Amino acid sequence: MQTTFPHLLLKHAAERPDGPAMREKEYGIWQTISWQDMAAMVTNMACGLHLAGLKRGEHMVVVGSNRPRLYATMLAAQSLGAIPVPLYQDAAAAECVFPMTNAEVRLCVVEDQEQVDKMLEVRETYTALEHIFFDNPRGLRKYDEPGLGSVDELLAAGEAYAKQHPHFYKEQVALGSKEDVAAMFFTSGTTGNPKGVVHTHGTLIDRAQAGAEFDHLTSNEDVLAYLPPAWIGQNIFSYAQWLVAGYVVNCPESMATVTIDLKEIGPTYYFAPPRVFEGMLTSVSIRMEDASSIKRSMYKYFMSLAKEVGPKRMDGESIGLFNSLMYALGNFFVFAPLRNNLGFSRVRVAYTAGEAIGPDLFTFFRSIGVNLKQLYGSTETAVFVCLQPDNQARADTVGVPCRGVEIKVADNGEILVKSPGLLKGYYKNPEATAEVLTADGWYHTSDAGFIDSHGHLKIIDRVKDVGRIKGGNNDGAMFAPKYVENKLKFFPHIKEVVAYGDQREKVCVMINIDFDAVGNWAERRNLPYAGYTDLAQKPEVYQLIRECVEQVNADLAEDTLLAGSQVSRFLVLHKELDADDGELTRTNKVRRGFIAEKYLPLVDALYGGLTTQFIETVVKFEDGRSGSVSATLNISDAQTFVPVKAAA
Repeated sequence: MQTTFPHLLLKHAAERPDGPAMREKEYGIWQTISWQDMAAMVTNMACGLHLAGLKRGEHMVVVGSNRPRLYATMLAAQSLGAIPVPLYQDAAAAECVFPMTNAEVRLCVVEDQEQVDKMLEVRETYTALEHIFFDNPRGLRKYDEPGLGSVDELLAAGEAYAKQHPHFYKEQVALGSKEDVAAMFFTSGTTGNPKGVVHTHGTLIDRAQAGAEFDHLTSNEDVLAYLPPAWIGQNIFSYAQWLVAGYVVNCPESMATVTIDLKEIGPTYYFAPPRVFEGMLTSVSIRMEDASSIKRSMYKYFMSLAKEVGPKRMDGESIGLFNSLMYALGNFFVFAPLRNNLGFSRVRVAYTAGEAIGPDLFTFFRSIGVNLKQLYGSTETAVFVCLQPDNQARADTVGVPCRGVEIKVADNGEILVKSPGLLKGYYKNPEATAEVLTADGWYHTSDAGFIDSHGHLKIIDRVKDVGRIKGGNNDGAMFAPKYVENKLKFFPHIKEVVAYGDQREKVCVMINIDFDAVGNWAERRNLPYAGYTDLAQKPEVYQLIRECVEQVNADLAEDTLLAGSQVSRFLVLHKELDADDGELTRTNKVRRGFIAEKYLPLVDALYGGLTTQFIETVVKFEDGRSGSVSATLNISDAQTFVPVKAAA
């Protein structure tokens, strides 16, 4: 087995030098980079970084979107025995200071002017940053800062050095081993400073191979790389598995063109967090609301059929002759055109991870013939812990343990994992490492769950988030906030939800409407509004959201375990939750505790029986300026239902 990522690169370049390794869309045209071209680029980049002073064992920051030259930069750093540290491209400068200080970074490679400006701002606080290299020179011609240079200059210097020292690169690669640190990924830092998760070549390659074996991935796959490279999920699918399986990674022109690029590429292997699938369903719902009555009726009929028999068909079960014929008809008129419009016409395997996906959302995509499955893992486990087999994809589980993984459940319900993909440790944080890794090699996931009778892992929620209702009619009932939030987020008019109820007598939620979906809904009803804040507080919008909440309550009433989690009261927030305001992590996970503190008057009003509450909130704009948004929010009651078990 090849032991490091640079070894894998050289292997592909030797075995199929002219085969496509990556594609990048520039000015509307897809440009192909062969494995031989990629190896040459990495060689020159490694030599250039060597001349810039990058040392073995040293950390180097990479910031930007998915770009071939940034991927080459990470490979080049690994070739020299250095450690790439990808950071989120949408993070503010202040958020970059701690990771760079913690990792003692002297050199960084970034995508464009925006990231250069950010690094120059970082350098005002973190003065040890010596070199900043940029990939895209647009807007940077007149910049005159010490240590600032272009990737073009780095490659040119490296090419000259490689010609003078033709054996240098391969000698450096030969020094690497699977025990060497390959990369460091920083956690989202929901409860304090982010932690640097250290992974070796061995852990990342082993998990990438386990995933590739599970789904029979080959070099014929096409992948669209559009999520932040700093997220280990993106890194595994578009970097580690790319080098293990040797398939083609396609880099979109920009975030604005991702939808178009997805349709053009038609990936065979696709990965996205639930939020992306939620956005797709919302866009479909908006388009169908604007469609003719005939199309709406056809869509409604065939989607009802698909919901009933589609998942069974995907799992290889018999659905009967009549249903098979009707599904084929629905596929011709609705499902196939819909898959094509979403860019899923060639998808063989699609995964979602990062957080739990709503069961209705999951069922929708499998109903229309998309082989959407769930996986379970984290940054600390190099992603792959559990995967769903093709014919055993269920909305309420995250699959079976993949190769090399052992799982056990602690007395408190916490999932413990032993795997070849576990982190080496948290960088410069032995206390935190000791908290999650036991002496005998078990990792504490902090997730609560159990193994069902079919051997599948079922996740309930985070251990710290699973609570109990205290007092009232549901005293002692289980409360799982993420489950409630995901049920509500299935509706296209709801974008984000924050649920509270632990140690309280009832469940209350704060909701973000989806501005595009609700705006479209309002326009078709000639309902005027003057922006998000105004639209969110319309009585008609509250009635729309109340219907969604009460439908979820009706569903929860049939769940004997979570019937007590029905929502009693809700409000619609006056602003969208934003990572720049600290309300979401950079991977768009709700920071429930932070939001409870920030919006304490709203929480108190929900539980205090008030019908309105004034709130003023400080917000950050994209240009770094601060402002405020204020509004008097309405607070509404929702109907709850007698649990089915109790009613029987």
